[in-house]
Amino acid sequence: MNETEAKARKVRAMFGEIAPRYDLLNRLLSGGVDQRWRRLAVRLATEKAPRRILDVATGTGDVALLLKRARPEAEVVGGDFTPQMLELARAKAERAGLDVRFVEADALALPFADASFDAVTVAFGFRNFADYERGLAEFYRVLAPGGRAVILEFPPPPEGLLGRAYRFYFNGVLPWIGGVISGRPEAYRYLPNSVERFPRPERLAEMMRAAGFAGVRWRLLTAGIAAVHVGDKP
Repeated sequence: MNETEAKARKVRAMFGEIAPRYDLLNRLLSGGVDQRWRRLAVRLATEKAPRRILDVATGTGDVALLLKRARPEAEVVGGDFTPQMLELARAKAERAGLDVRFVEADALALPFADASFDAVTVAFGFRNFADYERGLAEFYRVLAPGGRAVILEFPPPPEGLLGRAYRFYFNGVLPWIGGVISGRPEAYRYLPNSVERFPRPERLAEMMRAAGFAGVRWRLLTAGIAAVHVGDKP
């Protein structure tokens, strides 16, 4: 097993363990602002009225369901490589009465044909990819010409007082709360470590351009706690 495969297996197992408390912790640890960020990503992804939309690393399906509500006539597919998350996503879609297809899918080898989708989204899952360039190449491959990719993610904390406060919360408070509620403190120690290692917004934009995306732009959200990137396939 190579390093990429080992990281993917570790991340899959970790998210499988915390799946039952995943939504609750997202709401608690972000104060609910994560939902506002997701709604913005959905607006950006649906600006050009896509007919087929893929939400990668869909988790429990929050963004996939928002996409379906925004574009009821569109086919929406949510892909994730954690079966426990997909079970929760399917149950959530059934309760909401929304027709969204959830499939097991590795973001680095998406099980879809070239040019299959008009929009691809990922919310707080891209950071967990074992290979960012390969993930971007897969997004580009499955997008049809004119299609759009939207990446919502936590960039490294900003500099200054806010950044120090953010790091204190992320490295001290968050792992403790997450550990108490989920019973898996190591998963919530992984989160701040993965954020610190993630490329800064400028670098991620460069990577998207290198993958072939045009019109790449990004904006910081909530004083730099999150960032959303958008790129179109020519």
